[in-house]
Amino acid sequence: MRPSQILAGLHRWRMTRAPAFRPDLIGIAIALLCVAAYQLGGERALLVTAVGLPLLDSLFFHVLIKPNGGLRPASGIQSRAYMETVAQHWMDGLEAQHRKTACFALRIGNLPLTGPQHGSDLFRETQRAIAQRIQDQLRDGDILTQPCDDAFVLVLSPVRHLDQTACLQLAARLRQALEAPIPFDNDTVQLTIAIGFCESDRLRNREFSALYDAAEIALRRACQPGQDPVQPYSDPMRVREDNERKLREEAAQALQHGQITAWFQPQIASSTGKITGFEALARWDHPARGTLPPAVFLDTLTETGQLDRLADLMLRAALEAQKAWEAKGFDIPHVGVNFAGDELRNPMLVDKINWELDRYELAPNRVAIEVLETVIASSADGTVSRNVNGLAKLGCHIDLDDFGTGHASISSIRRFSVSRLKIDRSFVKNIDQDPEQRRLVEAIITMADRLGMETLAEGVETDAELAELASLGCTHIQGYGIARPMPFEATIPWIARHNAALQGASPAQRQLRG
Repeated sequence: MRPSQILAGLHRWRMTRAPAFRPDLIGIAIALLCVAAYQLGGERALLVTAVGLPLLDSLFFHVLIKPNGGLRPASGIQSRAYMETVAQHWMDGLEAQHRKTACFALRIGNLPLTGPQHGSDLFRETQRAIAQRIQDQLRDGDILTQPCDDAFVLVLSPVRHLDQTACLQLAARLRQALEAPIPFDNDTVQLTIAIGFCESDRLRNREFSALYDAAEIALRRACQPGQDPVQPYSDPMRVREDNERKLREEAAQALQHGQITAWFQPQIASSTGKITGFEALARWDHPARGTLPPAVFLDTLTETGQLDRLADLMLRAALEAQKAWEAKGFDIPHVGVNFAGDELRNPMLVDKINWELDRYELAPNRVAIEVLETVIASSADGTVSRNVNGLAKLGCHIDLDDFGTGHASISSIRRFSVSRLKIDRSFVKNIDQDPEQRRLVEAIITMADRLGMETLAEGVETDAELAELASLGCTHIQGYGIARPMPFEATIPWIARHNAALQGASPAQRQLRG
């Protein structure tokens, strides 16, 4: 046998024997040892070296490999490199050994931040408790790693019998263990957990990176609002994620392509049914998927720094709509335009809006600046406060949007010169059937009245909800029960029909139907 044949055979053996352990340096070292043996002792020395190295390698693996075919990991949290190396070795041997493994990705919510009260002690203690509770649910041989503060990944050592039911049971145990309160001093920490997992036999790809990626896809699904916090991977998830990624890429270009436009949803007085305003809402006219709501594209516009451009587009569309309604003889008191935290931090915002109002020859009170309660709750001072108060002094209405969801204090509401509270849909739904909902909304309306503010109920869908809100004294109503958002060209005939219907209606009909 020629030396080249021996070297080639040894290389093939290494590739099949331990593919997870084949870094280039090891291969180079083996080749150099064999060449040196050949040069020093000829073919016999080469043959001894070529046979001896596999024997040493087998002894090495005999010490480190467990009977299930997986490397015996050290205790505790391992590095990602260690996890990938060992897990890939497991993946390479699954078919031959008729075994299965699974990868779990965990996301921890409500992690305490380092603060002045406890310093970093609370954070460290919480992290230690999380790691220990996860490890208490694992077997010897399973691997745990922590990619970042709020994420953990674990890989199960291969076994003969593993199915989705067993994985779901493990996920349930992990959630139960991690969501149990963690004591600290005289207080407790309450966490929330989302878990995505994938079993190895769900994939044709035998690369661990594919298994890890599948678990991450399932985790992202578990983290979405309204989804079960434990999600097993399925192929439709990947298709959906690919579609969503493509949609995000298209969303980044939608604004500059002129595909995002303003639609308008009317607001009426609960006592008379008269139109008291419209809200300008962004809609994406997708060439293939039709009209898409802001939830599809706002995050992308935020990530790509385009919220300022969107706000400018919506403001101009609102002012143009006001001029067009005026030309038709319609009296629309004002149009609401949403401004997020990024736009409100523009130091030139007041001057910009004032300039646009002058350009369209409209008074400032023809515009309502809608600000999320979460923005006001987290921006007690600084540029946001100066801009909101500056717009109020200019004469613009200030609407506090999604009220009840952002924990703004009464003092901050007064400091921001809020003129109207928009009661979130979550408080309006089923108000005619739920006494607690009714009492909560009644308290909001009473508070607003005492503070000299008006109220607007969002998401009103039924006559019963409208009647209940009117009886409680809510001054304005908006929702599908009045009209859905519509493109500008549809607003003119809608306004005409609405006004005509009011003229022929009794006072009670005007209140209930608008």
